[in-house]
Amino acid sequence: MNTFEEILSEALALPSGLRAALADHLLESLNGPNQKGIDAAWAVEIDRRIRDIDEGKVETIDGELVMRELRERRKR
Repeated sequence: MNTFEEILSEALALPSGLRAALADHLLESLNGPNQKGIDAAWAVEIDRRIRDIDEGKVETIDGELVMRELRERRKR
């Protein structure tokens, strides 16, 4: 049986496309039985949030400003 290090070394030697496919399969294997439902719910939520922004129902905040404010709070 191969050790983790041997498997990792062989995987890293694969061409990038095959490494990406392998990574996708490995990540998929970690998903629980409800993952498709969770992904679908997030897709609906993302669509709603985009629509709210496009329709002017919400105001966006610059990400740098948010991070700066969070850093300031942490210092207190």
